Amino acid sequence: MKRRLIAAGILAAGYLGTIVAANWAIARFGAVPVGFGLVAPAGVYFAGLALTLRDLLHEVAGRAAVVMAIVAGAALSFAVASPALALASAAAFGLSELADFAVYEPLRHRHWLGAVAASNVVGLVVDSCLFLWLAFGSLTFLPGQIVGKATMTVLAVLLLAGLRRVDRWRAAR
Repeated sequence: MKRRLIAAGILAAGYLGTIVAANWAIARFGAVPVGFGLVAPAGVYFAGLALTLRDLLHEVAGRAAVVMAIVAGAALSFAVASPALALASAAAFGLSELADFAVYEPLRHRHWLGAVAASNVVGLVVDSCLFLWLAFGSLTFLPGQIVGKATMTVLAVLLLAGLRRVDRWRAAR
């Protein structure tokens, strides 16, 4: 129980930290290259990572903790960003995380990594469209946003798959 509580605290802090980092990166760096000749607001990588951290927090701490983290993350945006950016960030994080949550919840027991991947895809599309429209009044950066967040999703899923393999290998010994 104590280990689970510590893990939940670390994941919640990591999730909230990605929100702060995403807002900071946008304010500090503006748009950055994400590959394939595309650009996106610099917070794209942190926002992509937030989707996976949300799923991990769900596994460790449950639905109520996830909802509290989503609300705290949306509120935190107002503490670290300009009002316009904070509104766009809070609305996008809030709605995309709820969409991610809606996809993840029913799939998580059937195929966990598949649930993480599917929910992240839904979350990143909702987040990207809503954030870009609210923050910039345009979807010009949408291809770059999708590439940047999808890159983080792929890396996170590969890392989680590797960790699960190591755990299974250790258990089999």
